[in-house]
Amino acid sequence: MPVLEAMRCGTPVLTSNVSSLPEVAGDAALLVDPEDADSMCEGLRMLANDRALGENLRRRGLERVCQFSWDRAARETLAVLREAVDAAR
Repeated sequence: MPVLEAMRCGTPVLTSNVSSLPEVAGDAALLVDPEDADSMCEGLRMLANDRALGENLRRRGLERVCQFSWDRAARETLAVLREAVDAAR
């Protein structure tokens, strides 16, 4: 949720390249290795010094966050549950 919340606020996002975070962020965030301090530092340096990168990520983040909603999550969850019930019959 913090990645989407930051995007919704128009904040350029730097996040981990593991777990579900790359799937959530898509191409709207700068992904770094959370086990590599140099990778994180380089990402922060890039965001601090490259205004075009920050603006690009800000814009893409605002577009990306529109793909997520509680309504859509509920519809997709219901569809999966219905599919599971049908498969169990």
